[in-house]
Amino acid sequence: MKDKLPIVELDGRTGEGGGQLVRIACALAAVATQPIRITSVRGNREGPRGGGLKSQHKTAIDYLATATAAEVSGVSIGSHTFEFRPQLRPSELKNRTITIAAESPAASTTLIFQAVFPFLLFAGNDKGEPVTLEISGGTNVSFSLSFEYLDQVLLPTLQDAFGITVERKLLARGWSLGRQQRGKVEFKFKPLRLGEPLRLKEKEAVVYGGDGPMPVVEDVEGIDVSMIIPAAMHESMREVLVGDLEQLFPDVEVDFKIVEDSGADSRIYVLLVAKAGTVRWGRDSLSSMPKKAKGKGGLQTASSLCATISRRISKELYEEVSTGGVVDEFLQDQLIVFQALAEGRSSFPRGEAKDSLEQAMGKLDIDGEGLRKEKTDKPFGEGSTHTTTARWVTAELLPRVKWYHKGNICEGVGMRMGKK
Repeated sequence: MKDKLPIVELDGRTGEGGGQLVRIACALAAVATQPIRITSVRGNREGPRGGGLKSQHKTAIDYLATATAAEVSGVSIGSHTFEFRPQLRPSELKNRTITIAAESPAASTTLIFQAVFPFLLFAGNDKGEPVTLEISGGTNVSFSLSFEYLDQVLLPTLQDAFGITVERKLLARGWSLGRQQRGKVEFKFKPLRLGEPLRLKEKEAVVYGGDGPMPVVEDVEGIDVSMIIPAAMHESMREVLVGDLEQLFPDVEVDFKIVEDSGADSRIYVLLVAKAGTVRWGRDSLSSMPKKAKGKGGLQTASSLCATISRRISKELYEEVSTGGVVDEFLQDQLIVFQALAEGRSSFPRGEAKDSLEQAMGKLDIDGEGLRKEKTDKPFGEGSTHTTTARWVTAELLPRVKWYHKGNICEGVGMRMGKK
């Protein structure tokens, strides 16, 4: 079958130049049935972490290739160039009970989910059947969002902002630290109906539309703590976290949502989530106990490590909330795919973007052309390199998407699926 659209070539060294570029490009290519070629894959990761495709990327592409009957080349671990030419649309998906197993137990299940979920979200059929997705691999992996962050920050925000409801369950925990251990997660959701676009929930949306003040530190109503750490560290970690958070967020209730024994000194994970209405900010830490802590003076070293972790992530959370906006640094870039695919305008500002956003939205409301569209030939706008790169990828794959006001306002393409 010949490509319906000309192939889009992306340089994998652009902007952030890591795996995020690959995930977003493949996700959008599968939704839009757009052939792509990526060269210099993860070209900015030539250091200790290495360049080329990793297990989680290959796993996601392999699934998308099967689901879309894609023609592929170069899809192997370590590959620096690959092509992905999808032929079938999401609405042509046949199998709605999906099992994906990464080759490596340390491959991130959550990053695989990010790569395949947009395609499955648009895979509605005449019967309105749900999709059940099971992924095995790592759930707490370095340089990846954890299952806890996905569960407590990303998916609740998608539900509040876009009405996307995803049931999720941690079936087994998997780690990249220490002895590798394969985990498993399960998701169940109803895709958008045929012909239905993704839309913001009007008045209930977390999106800031210029009609009210942005949340500040004083608006934080509670902080949820998840700690999956050795049992011997529970008491010490709880004590220092409560003390540090009370200093930075006076009179804010701290709820220990998850307290779990990680089963090994090499596995120490802590997540803090501050909440103000439907706004959530997350900060976490994944680390191991220093080897010297296992011998003489181990308890003292463990206590010191608890204090170090608590002080750092509590401060980072406070600084994130103080920055202003309705998303944290990591959530902002993870929402960009959904903004680009959705119908209408959306904005998830962070930091200084809030200062002039009200006026900007007003200009767009008046004539639709009150703001100059951003140039999209390279990563653009405000935010982290992940955020600016994500915007660039959406513009390359979805030519009709429009970005305004330093990338803080998106006018999505209103993607929808017909029967064929």
